[in-house]
Formats: sequence, C-alpha cells, structure tokens
Amino acid sequence: MDPDRLDKNGLFERLAAAATSITVVTPNLRLTQELAREFDRYQLSRGLVVWNAPDILPFAAFVARAYEDALYSDRTSALPVVLSVAEEQALWEGAIERSEENASLLALPQAAAAARDAWKTAHEWRLLAKMQRFPKNEDAQAFTGWAARYERVTKRDGLIDSARLPDAVAAMLDEACIAKPATLVRYAFDIVTAQQQHFFEALAARHCEVFQCSPSKRPANVVRLRCAESRDELRQAARWARARLEADPEARIGIVVPDPATHRHALRRIFAHTMGSSGVQPFNISLGEPLQSYPLVHAAFLVLELAGRDIEFERASQLIRSPFIASGEEEMAGRARIDLELRQRAEPAVTLDRMVALFQAQQAHAHAPVLGLKLSKLVEFRKRRLFGAQSPPDWGRAFSDALVLMGFPGERPLDSAEYQTLKKWHAVLAQFAQLERVAPKMGYAEAVSRLRRMAADTAFQPESPEVPIQILGVLESAGCEFDHLWVMGLSVEAWPLASRPNPFLPVVLQREAGLPESCAEASFELDRRITEGWLGAAGEVVVSYPAHEADRELTPSPLIADIPEGALELPAYPVFRTAIHSSSVLERLTDHRAAPPAPGELSGGSFLIRDQAACPFRALARHRLGAVGLQTPHAGLDALERGSLVHQVLASAWTELATKHGLDSISIADLHELLERSAETAVARKRRERPATLTGRFAQIEKRRLARLALDWLALERGRGDFSVFATEARRTLFIGGLQLSGRLDRVDETAAGERIVIDYKTGASKSGVGTWLGARPDDPQLPLYLTASEPGAKAIAYAQVKAGDMKLVALAADKNILPGARTLPDGRLKSAAESWSAQVEAWRIELDRLARSFGAGEASVDPKPGACDYCDQKPFCRIHERETALGVEDETPHES
Repeated sequence: MDPDRLDKNGLFERLAAAATSITVVTPNLRLTQELAREFDRYQLSRGLVVWNAPDILPFAAFVARAYEDALYSDRTSALPVVLSVAEEQALWEGAIERSEENASLLALPQAAAAARDAWKTAHEWRLLAKMQRFPKNEDAQAFTGWAARYERVTKRDGLIDSARLPDAVAAMLDEACIAKPATLVRYAFDIVTAQQQHFFEALAARHCEVFQCSPSKRPANVVRLRCAESRDELRQAARWARARLEADPEARIGIVVPDPATHRHALRRIFAHTMGSSGVQPFNISLGEPLQSYPLVHAAFLVLELAGRDIEFERASQLIRSPFIASGEEEMAGRARIDLELRQRAEPAVTLDRMVALFQAQQAHAHAPVLGLKLSKLVEFRKRRLFGAQSPPDWGRAFSDALVLMGFPGERPLDSAEYQTLKKWHAVLAQFAQLERVAPKMGYAEAVSRLRRMAADTAFQPESPEVPIQILGVLESAGCEFDHLWVMGLSVEAWPLASRPNPFLPVVLQREAGLPESCAEASFELDRRITEGWLGAAGEVVVSYPAHEADRELTPSPLIADIPEGALELPAYPVFRTAIHSSSVLERLTDHRAAPPAPGELSGGSFLIRDQAACPFRALARHRLGAVGLQTPHAGLDALERGSLVHQVLASAWTELATKHGLDSISIADLHELLERSAETAVARKRRERPATLTGRFAQIEKRRLARLALDWLALERGRGDFSVFATEARRTLFIGGLQLSGRLDRVDETAAGERIVIDYKTGASKSGVGTWLGARPDDPQLPLYLTASEPGAKAIAYAQVKAGDMKLVALAADKNILPGARTLPDGRLKSAAESWSAQVEAWRIELDRLARSFGAGEASVDPKPGACDYCDQKPFCRIHERETALGVEDETPHES
C-alpha cells in the first residue's frame, strides 16, 4: 500500500482511536452522511454504546469552516465577504447586462448561470491564466469580457465567491486562527481538481498528514440483465429490491438511475406499488426537486403573482382552493363552489381588483367570508407596499407581510415535510433580502421574478428516516457501498456519457488540462472508472439495459459488454390495492334507479328532457346531483354568449316592429338605428358580466356584427307572408309527465290565419335539422316540449338559423304554406311514422311524457344513445369506458419518458 494511502478499516481504526485529531473530507454531502453511518455501525459492532463523533464533512464545507475560523478572529476586517450563490448570479447578470453581447442573448439568467459555471471550472482547473495563449471562439471571447468585469466589481467591493475561496483559504493556512487537523484523509476522490490538489499540498506543507482512502473493493457476483424497455427495468428493479429486503431486512440496497430527475415520478409510483406498504416507504430517491415545485412554495408564489398586475385564471383558481392560505380547510367546500361560479365570468387572465369585483358580484363572501376579506385587505396592502422601486430587504419584508396577511401557510398543522419546506422557503427569502449589497433597487415584477429563479435553482428534499433502499444518480453513487446494487439504463446510447465541454472555455485548453468530460476519450475514461467502482461496491451487482426504446433496438454499453448475461428469478408481487381487494368479499348489485325526486327538489328546463333522452344517468348527474364539468375561462365571447347577444338584439327589434307589416314599412335608416340601439342595449347588459371583455374597440366591433347579422336575418324574414310576433323571450312553466319545468320561448309567431309557430334561434349551423326532433329519445326535444307543454295548438316549429352567409328557416309544419321551405308529414325521408301533424304532436306528447316520468321515477341507467358520449362531461362519473379487468401496476401507471 502507498505510504499516503489508507484502506477503510485502517481509517475506521484511526477514527476510533483518535477521532478528534483526524478530519475526513469527501466530494459530496451524501458520501459524508454514508461514511458517518458506516463508522457508527463499525463502533456498534465493537460493542460500544458511546463514542466521539467523527469529523467527516464535504470538501467545500471544510474550506468554509476554515474561512469562518479566520472570520471570527482579529483578521475579520481584512477578509473579503463570501457571496451566496444568489449574489454570484446577480453579479454575473449585471456583468453580462452591461456587455455588447446582451442584446443578442435570449435568456440573460441562463447565460449568467452558464458563465458562473465556467468561472468555477476555470478556477478548479487553473485555466484563466492559460486562456490568453489559446484561440477563442465568439463565446469564449464574450466570457473573457464578462469575467474581467465581474472580477473588477468583486475586488472593488471586497467580495469573494465559492470558486476562489479554496485559494484564499490556502493562502491563509499559516494563520494560527485557522484550525488545521493533525491528519486529513480525503475519501473517495475519483477526481481531484488542480485547485483541490494545491489545497491538499498547502495543508501538507503546514505539517498536516494528508492521506488518501477509497472504498474497499468487494468480490461481487455480477450479472448483466436485458430488459424489454426502460419501464420494465424499473419494475424488475423494484421487485428485486423488495425480494432482497424481505430476505434480509438489514441489507443496504442501492439502485443507480442515470437520470433520476426524468424518471422520478415513475420511480416513486412503481416502487411504492411494489413495496406494498401503507406506512413509511423503505426507499428514498436522493435527488432533490426545485423548491418552487413544492405545493407550499407554489402557493406562496401564487399570492405574490396575484398581488402583481395580472395572473392566469387557472393559477388564481389554484390559490382560491389552496389549503395554505387562511381558512383553506374550513372554507374548502365554499371555495370550490366559488371557483365553479367564477369560471363562468372570468377571463383567461385576471387581476386582483377583478377577482375582488367577481367575488362581490357573485356574492362569494357568503360562501368564503375569510377569503373575501383577505383578498380585499391584499388590495389595500398592495397600494401601500407593493409599488415603486425598493431594495431587496424591503421587498423581502413586503413579501413576508403579504403572505402573513393572506394567512400563509394555512391553519392546519404542517406535516414534517411541509414544515421543512417552510423553513427552506424562509431561508431562500432571507437570501433574497441579502442581495442588497450586489443588486440595485428593483420593481415588484423583477423582484418576484428573481425570487422565483432563486427558488427554482434551490434543490430541496425533506429529510426522512434512514431507509434500506437508496435510489441514486450516477455521481451520487460514487464511493457508496451496498450489500446489493442494481445499475440500470446502461445501453450503448446512454453509457458512457457523451462529452460535455464547457462552451465558454477553449475546448483544446480543457483537453490539455484533463477535464473529465472535455472530450470523448476523457468521458470514456471517467465512466470506465465509475463502472469499475460499481462492480466492486456490493456483494451482488446487477447491471441492466433496455433492449428497446420506442421503435429502436438497443445494445449494451461496451463498458458492460464483457459481463455474462443472465436472468433473475423474481417473485411477482401484487400491488397494495390488489392485495386489499383480494382479501375482501365483493357483493355486486345492479341498481339503475335512484329515489324519486322530492317535491320541490327539481329546478330545470328543457335540458332535463334532452339529457334524459341522451342518457338517463347524465340527467340524474346533472339535474339532481349537480355534477357539471368545469368551464375554462376564455378570451372574448364564446358561441353561447354570442348566441345570447343575437337573441337579445332580435327580441328587442321584434318588440318594436311587432309585425311583418312593421318590418316592411320601416325605413332603412330607421331600421339601422333600431338595430344599433338594440345591439347597444344587449352589449351593455352583457358588459355587466364580462366588463374586461366588452370594452373599447372589441365592444364596437361586436355591436356592428350584431346589427349587421340582425339586418341580414330580417331581410330573409321579409320573404315570409303576413305574421305578427306573439311573444319573445317568453318564460313559461311546463308541466310534463308529472314534472314542473321552466322554459323560455325565443319567439312565437302568429300568421294572418291565426296559426302559431314556435321558433328557436340558432346561431350555429343546424347539421341534423328536422330529424333532431323526431323518433324515440329525440336528439333535441326542446321545440317539441315547448309545443306540447306550452303551445299545443301551434302548427309549426322552426329553427331560425341566424348565421352569416347561411341564413335559413328549418321547420316542420302542418302545412307547407305556413313557413317557406317547411317540411310536412308524411315524409319518407324522416324517421317518423306519423302520417299527419296531429299524429306527430301526439307522438311527441307520449314520448316526452315517457321521458319525464322515467326521470321522475329515478331511472338512471348508464344507457347512452349513439354519439351521446362524444361531448359528455359525465364520463369520469359514470365510468362507462372502464373495463372490469384485473389491472396490474404495469397498466395502472401512465407512460412517462
């Protein structure tokens, strides 16, 4: 063994004998924690119950500790101030923003982050001084200018960053104020940068013994496994891990996934299903997620967004229903109702003022008084505190106060993960406030945007109890030891990794310095060493690869090609849900009938009969259970709103014209004036519901459209014989089959001969025409219902298709002379057996009475007509497309890339 090298047993023996005089540094925090746990197990195996905690920490933490030794000494005034990551980012953004290249950049924050990474790499490998003698491309030249500007600012202001801190500390190691260990052991450093090597040599020159130590290579039973595809790998790895854990509950099991971030949700779902535990899961996915992706932090940003200029309604909806604001649990049901109502009035983007106005218009305070009060107070708070340019500390206080005002983080006790998330959020908010020394005053939108980027750049994972199964990324797995290890995804396309030279540094210089991923050869060599480490990291090692990806066939990586391919005998574990169901006795009942509605329970119109005809279950769900699909707020006016405006304009016009004679005798100028006035009235009425939409130029265009459309329709009506308009927008109470329904007749005309016509306006194209009224379970029974229950003596029903470029009447009448183009019975092309108008009216009465009585009797079978499911919003409720088959976890888990 080399004189400066220790094996792990030797390291533990030294730590056990003199833990206080030895410091162990590792490349990362995970390896630090794992090594400390292994030492604890070593001490327990010796029969000890108490021992000195070993001094094991990551290299960066060791450097920071040495700096703090100097900071809390009489050298304080001479030391530069260490920048946080957020401060570094702000300074790089400032350096780039003032450069010529800024105008051509698509994303300044991303460019600054890449430049910060290049700066760190250049210091780790001592590249800056050598860059002058290498030819530089456009990116490298830009970086040189940004770096010079950044360095001038930091030196002027007495600042230092994490990239230069090891060199600064190394230069101070002679100072007595910096505590230097008698012995330093660097553990599992597969890659030692030039900067780290210089630091270790500086320690050795100060009479500190520096040793190297690597994990012990264990004899392993290694097998290569071919899996069908990547999801098959995940399932087999989960079953393998459970089998090994059940065989030895104390086993340490590792799963290495090359890209755990991409597969994170699939990993969690598949492993949770396979482990079959309803308590704390025995596995941990190591990679943290961005802080802003956690629900609690997401809710905080929703509050801050709503307090800004505007916010997408869907995001405002999430805030309304969030449990992380005041009374979120207590008012849960009321806020869900408010959300449903607001969707009918709101625009795709809303402001805080508009939200408060919608609350008041919908009388939402009755359902959620606390939320209404909080939003009103937020309006006042915004006026006082959220305008103008302010410093980061001022914005930090304002953000905190706004969240407190809204009752963040809610009234219910937080669980452990939520509490840790809240603490991390407060830490990020504090870091934002510290930007004062590097960032100027800024506006509200910029402050929120910067805070959001900080939360997105902060990887976070709540602490959890120690568990036997660790799911790791490639770099995190280096140096870790297990009893069983599975490494997946090792196809020829994924492993070794492709080279990734830094784009801001000359590639030739990176290769010359030996950067690990600067070229294909360096990447291959690094990944070869990592692979060798895996093969000696556990007693059992499984390396696997997917044989297919989409329609491509894959082969194993050349780094595992020499390993014999084998197979694993793994038990098939039922998912937890299946285990519960299999232990129960199921009783199946066929029940297609609900209790009859109580007196006064129903309130509805012709849609009730239409839904009963389409599918009895749909009618029950909508008209008795109140199950309706959520609307999505839309820009402008939708087809229903446009149709409503046309109805109002024509109703207003015919109220004044009254008869065909009135239409014929009015002058063109007066008719234009009448229609413009009617359009103005209709738009003004709708504006009360959609004030943000029907304003300005859009409102003027809509009024012109309505007047023009009505004028074209009235030109068609001039071709009819004499008639008078008996009723417009007439509300009626409809009695049918024991039900009392409400209706509103768009229009009822009366001819000179006294024949009444029931008319319904349609502003879209009528595809089915007369056929929608006929046969059993008619597609559109509205006009037949109005005729039989309100105007039984009428002689015709008609659609008035008021559509630009396609104006027409679609009618069925007792006599073809009643309306131009009306169809009459008998007609062999229609699905009606009636030989006369009176027979058809009687057929309608019988069929509509049957439908009404079936609804009144509680008939609620899932029995859709052909095509009824195409646009139905009740499919998640009736579950018509589900099949009663035993689904395994493979079928239950949605596909993910």
